[in-house]
Amino acid sequence: MEKIKIGQIGIGHNHGEAKMLAVRKFPDLFEVIGYAEENERWVEKRGAFRGYAGLPRLSVEEVLARADAVLIESDVWDLTRYAKLCVDSGKHIHLDKPASGPLAAYKAVLDTARAQHLVVQLGYMYRYNPAIRKCFADVREGRLGDICSINAEMNTFHSPAYKKWLTNFGGGIMYILGSHLVDLIVYLMGEPQKVTSYMKSTGLDGVQFPDNTLAVLEYEKALARIAVSSVEVNGWGRRQFVVSGTRGTVAIMPLENTCHMTYADTATATNPYEDMKTDIAVRDIPKDCRYDEMMQDFYAYIRGTKENPFSYEHDYTVQKVLDEIVGGVKFYGKNIE
Repeated sequence: MEKIKIGQIGIGHNHGEAKMLAVRKFPDLFEVIGYAEENERWVEKRGAFRGYAGLPRLSVEEVLARADAVLIESDVWDLTRYAKLCVDSGKHIHLDKPASGPLAAYKAVLDTARAQHLVVQLGYMYRYNPAIRKCFADVREGRLGDICSINAEMNTFHSPAYKKWLTNFGGGIMYILGSHLVDLIVYLMGEPQKVTSYMKSTGLDGVQFPDNTLAVLEYEKALARIAVSSVEVNGWGRRQFVVSGTRGTVAIMPLENTCHMTYADTATATNPYEDMKTDIAVRDIPKDCRYDEMMQDFYAYIRGTKENPFSYEHDYTVQKVLDEIVGGVKFYGKNIE
């Protein structure tokens, strides 16, 4: 197979090294040319990480000149700026999430990519979760009937240091983690008719930012609830995605490591006052393999052997809905971790 020359711009994103490690697992697909990072503080903190071992540090201009495709793994507030440089240079991009504002600038990136037939792959990891994919298939095949509700939660008990980093974002934890859940709900339901959100700050550990958040997305006959918190003890163990329809309910909790999925339908759950569900066997993806399939798909999308099911329109709608939830994307102090 013909290799794709790939470089990385930015190493400041929390998922940046893991993406590079995934790419380097597939030397028959990718020729890694190096990475660029314009912030010396990130080079000091992460430049010696295993994912970048033996790779040359290049300028952004050198990456754009030599690469066919680019992993954009900068600080979140710089993602769209670098994405524009890449698509303007005719490069396919893997763009980590969530995209940065303003919304019109992000739309311009997607419009340019579409006009030039460039791949834009967003780094939403739950697109590759086996249980989520099974849920998507169940909905697509009508096993759940008409969707009535979606309950999505992505909670954590974050350290004070991580919470201080979250003060960079006007939407706090909803902006960073809630975006994952918006991606899944929009894929299943499309753009909501109305968005209502609640952004609360507990002030735990003396850090003031939206750390206890809720959004409700309204559709013609359905409601989707997104709860995201930085202050839930064992929040990881209660991360969930539950889709309920007129014929059945799929529940995934926890979402990963170890993932647990159940299914109930009207044929088997015959007593409404008993817990009558069936366990569904799903494989776990080890944390160090989380991005392997994503990077393989990135190659396939570029080569045209596989079509990206997440369209330019979908990716724009996700960011638009996220923007509505948080009241417009805003960036503050830009403190790195």
